[in-house]
Amino acid sequence: MTTFPTVRIAAVQATPVILDAEASITKAIDLLAEVAAAGARLAVLPETFVSLYPSNSWAAAAAGMDGSNGLDELWERMWASSVDVPGPLVDELIEACRRHDLVCAIGVNERESERPGTLYNTLLVLGPGGLLSRHRKLMPTHHERLFHGIGAGDDLDVVDTPVGRIGGLICWENRMPLARAAVYRGGPQIWVAPTADTSDVWQATMRHIAIESGAFVVAAPQFIPASAFPDDFPVPLPEGREIFGRGGAVIVEPSNGDVIAGPLYGEEGVVIADCDLRIGLHAKRLFDAVGHYGREDALLPRIANGQTESGSGSSSIENPAA
Repeated sequence: MTTFPTVRIAAVQATPVILDAEASITKAIDLLAEVAAAGARLAVLPETFVSLYPSNSWAAAAAGMDGSNGLDELWERMWASSVDVPGPLVDELIEACRRHDLVCAIGVNERESERPGTLYNTLLVLGPGGLLSRHRKLMPTHHERLFHGIGAGDDLDVVDTPVGRIGGLICWENRMPLARAAVYRGGPQIWVAPTADTSDVWQATMRHIAIESGAFVVAAPQFIPASAFPDDFPVPLPEGREIFGRGGAVIVEPSNGDVIAGPLYGEEGVVIADCDLRIGLHAKRLFDAVGHYGREDALLPRIANGQTESGSGSSSIENPAA
């Protein structure tokens, strides 16, 4: 049966060790120990924390067909610094969750070593009992499509964990109404949103989703200074650019979409909040997006048909001025 504890949650805004999966995992494990010492039961780390996000400030160069300008080397090193799921690096994170009795949501570049090739932008939820869920990003955004494959969409699940029912999406998937609705159907109490979006608009999106889902929303963006890139990074970075991800870690409650921790900008750090999951239950008394407010009986047929009432795809209301 679903329970409604008060859970201490940490949104971890950290910089990966770029193109070094082992070192990024070691850093993540150290961070899990830090937040566990602060009493957190759930830690959320950024999108593709292991171990590189393809920033739009330099990734567009990958559109070229010629790999001699460093792109083949970049691709090879990205693949080498990605993780297998399941796999030994994931096992290290699971052991840290077991040691500290916490749940971890973390973004990784995922590979398939038995079939070297496509990488996926993947969200993992891990706990003391092992790998709880894996979600591959449905729709890589613009330049990301040069690096990441498209997820199958068969993993839009909510998972029961020792700290509550956890669901969520990666970065701009959170803008996709049908993807959100698919996850809402599982009744998430906590919504995790690892991201590379550090804009003010993202903060508005997180507040909206908290209200819409009736769940606590935990967003963990990246903080990526130029100094984080290794000297031998295979492709050139834009000159004069000091920051490639300014952060914005935040936790939002579901009754009014109020920010209860963060946002944090301009540095690595952790924001923590005690989240009473009863508040989400109370919020759903007034608005349950896939319950009494869902009206799937009326709306799903129209979405499936791609038509309005007139069947033409345009409004059936006549122009009174005609």
